[in-house]
Amino acid sequence: MTDKAINVLFLCTHNSARSILAEALMNHLGQGRFKGYSAGSSPRDNQQPNPLGLQTLQKAGISTDGLCSKSWDEFALPNAPHMDLVITVCDNAAGEVCPYWPGQPATAHWSYADPSAGDGTEAEKLEAFRQTLHAIRRRLELLTSLPAASVSKLMLQTSARELAKS
Repeated sequence: MTDKAINVLFLCTHNSARSILAEALMNHLGQGRFKGYSAGSSPRDNQQPNPLGLQTLQKAGISTDGLCSKSWDEFALPNAPHMDLVITVCDNAAGEVCPYWPGQPATAHWSYADPSAGDGTEAEKLEAFRQTLHAIRRRLELLTSLPAASVSKLMLQTSARELAKS
């Protein structure tokens, strides 16, 4: 696994907030060793990334280029990139039956509250996105700091699942 980028797919229900934040942040922190992707189990028709999520990423200096909401079915197709690790980032997606992932990637669940839920002021909503981004960053910094020589499928799964406890 050390001679190519480690592909990580982040899943949520609509692929508009948490999974988008995780994808962008993984690509920011991954430095070519890790490549982030995101998808949703049931994105709405014409679903787009949440504008407050994009604003939060931009304020943090993280690129939003190419971010778009998509179905997880895209990653089960034969020509899709093979994933090494699949992480659900919302409890709803974690409880759903996932498609077959080519290569049988390692899996983990990291639970985050939905920053787009609720009826707060715009400042309160932005703060919720900022806090979610910060929580995801803590785990991804630890994951991306794993020594290259010791990254294996089992080690990825074990590490990702242990990070869920932090």
